[in-house]
Amino acid sequence: MDESASMSNKDFDLSKSFLSHLVARMDIDSNRTRVGVVCFSSHVDIAEAFNLNAHSSVASVQSAISRLTFSRGQTHTAAALRYVREKMLTPAAGDRPDVPNVVIVMTDGGSNINRNVTKVYTRP
Repeated sequence: MDESASMSNKDFDLSKSFLSHLVARMDIDSNRTRVGVVCFSSHVDIAEAFNLNAHSSVASVQSAISRLTFSRGQTHTAAALRYVREKMLTPAAGDRPDVPNVVIVMTDGGSNINRNVTKVYTRP
């Protein structure tokens, strides 16, 4: 989730609200769906990121989302996608090889750091 300076505090809060409403509709409590979140700006905010195996209920995921803080910076989408691929979509982080992965990138616009690398990391 984008937390770059091009967003306002209100935009960040709206993003958190949208994400919280989205996960409310997911089947997390039965372990059919797993959710991980990472915020990014000039860097990946690993202190607030949580992996697919960190929370096992909708309420727990929503609580973690509500605690996300807004840091500002540039928009380094490639770093976020690299982090997700290399750190979050792993068995150690709760990825299940027999279940398809879906990654949703929430941003207010294009990356302004390493734009050409972002395209490479979005390829399947």
